[in-house]
Amino acid sequence: MGLEEYKGVYIFAQQVDHQLSRIALELLGKARELAENLGTDVTAVLLGSGVKQMADELAEYGADHVIVVDNPALKEYMTEPYTHALSGVIEKYKPEIVLVGATAIGRDLGPRVSARVATGLTADCTKLEIGDFPLNPVAGREQKHNQLLMTRPAFGGNTIATIACPNHRPQMATVRPGVMQAITPIKDRKAIVEEFNPGFTTDHKYVEILDIVKSVAECADIMDAKILVSGGRGIGGPENFGLLEELASALNGQVSCSRAVVDAGWKPKDMQVGQTGKTVRPNVYFAIGISGAIQHVAGMEESDIIIAVNKDETAPIFDVADYGIVGDWKKIVPELIKKIRKD
Repeated sequence: MGLEEYKGVYIFAQQVDHQLSRIALELLGKARELAENLGTDVTAVLLGSGVKQMADELAEYGADHVIVVDNPALKEYMTEPYTHALSGVIEKYKPEIVLVGATAIGRDLGPRVSARVATGLTADCTKLEIGDFPLNPVAGREQKHNQLLMTRPAFGGNTIATIACPNHRPQMATVRPGVMQAITPIKDRKAIVEEFNPGFTTDHKYVEILDIVKSVAECADIMDAKILVSGGRGIGGPENFGLLEELASALNGQVSCSRAVVDAGWKPKDMQVGQTGKTVRPNVYFAIGISGAIQHVAGMEESDIIIAVNKDETAPIFDVADYGIVGDWKKIVPELIKKIRKD
């Protein structure tokens, strides 16, 4: 079968407890953009048990087609039945592109599916676009057009790699949550819904779920915050985050941090912003004691307003900040708190 027989942009519509995960809607937004560049349609693949009713929401967020695999074997996420189901969809419908969220589920599912259907996978992508590969013409080598160019951080976030899969289909990528944007839903938009049964036979590869324990997060997800007060190495130590927490409290926001803070053990990984942390898009982002390395900026540059506080006037963070204050944060932040509380 030739590569030209693979058509369409497909996304894995992750759902948990009959609720669509936000990443599914973000992937639909990017899929619509890619599909428009290729002149094709967007299909959402919905796996689970009793999940067909979610097809309408997927349609409102941009799906032209929804393929539903509904089976009791898919009630809870398990590697083998989900891999079997998604691989079955790919083998039958032959999509050109398949996008999966780089969540705990997607990081487990994506590589197994790509191996099952004998194609490549680029993991943890932060940018996707349609273009030529190689990026620049190379003498004696064919430059292929309309390829999915998948960009991701490499070597611990110290460099950026753009990867393509020109000789195999589908082109597969897992995409970091928060880096793509969902479209504004179109009420009552409809999609063509098709049910597909790949056949399920429980075998030795299946695991048995004995219990499901749902933990309650100690703090809210920074990706949902409208205001973030982020501290970096320049804060000086974990004991100094108390002032940032006061500022965040006065603004009804949350505290986040840079990778250097996490590496030093001052704050947990869940609070990290950047290429190797979380991508955030708050209305206001305070970068306090953060130099502004490209790895950090990549995780917050889409914020509506960026306010930087740093004693080094040459810090790169000022290149992306809307407002910058050069000075000692220990003097500036208390004054901000006083002003905010007074108002």
